[in-house]
Amino acid sequence: MKILGFQYKKMNSEKNTSNLEGVKIETSLNIDSILENPSKNVPKGEVFLDISFTFTINYSKKIAKVELGGILILSVESSIGKKILKKWKKKEIDEDIRTNIFNIIITKTNIKALEIEDTLNLPPHFRMPYFSPKK
Repeated sequence: MKILGFQYKKMNSEKNTSNLEGVKIETSLNIDSILENPSKNVPKGEVFLDISFTFTINYSKKIAKVELGGILILSVESSIGKKILKKWKKKEIDEDIRTNIFNIIITKTNIKALEIEDTLNLPPHFRMPYFSPKK
């Protein structure tokens, strides 16, 4: 599995209030579609896949919302690609494939989401590492 491209198609964010008291943050990552890329430059024995996704961060009580959507383009062996496309017709993905895809997407979207959260003065959606004094 090789990453050929990653592009954002949608970046939406809104902050409705500055009162963050009792805020709870929930994230979700969804695969919206998996399609065979129609490129004519596909090497023999490989398939290019366009994987559309949506990554959402909801701050409780409608405090804020960040939504990122885009496409991940992967190159995979033909046999694996056909298997992925066949399973996707039933909206299923093998666990190991899904884990790899999610890890690629979440690595990219976390960085962009942190930038947006910083711009909107929102707390990060995951616990950041901190140094503490030695005891």
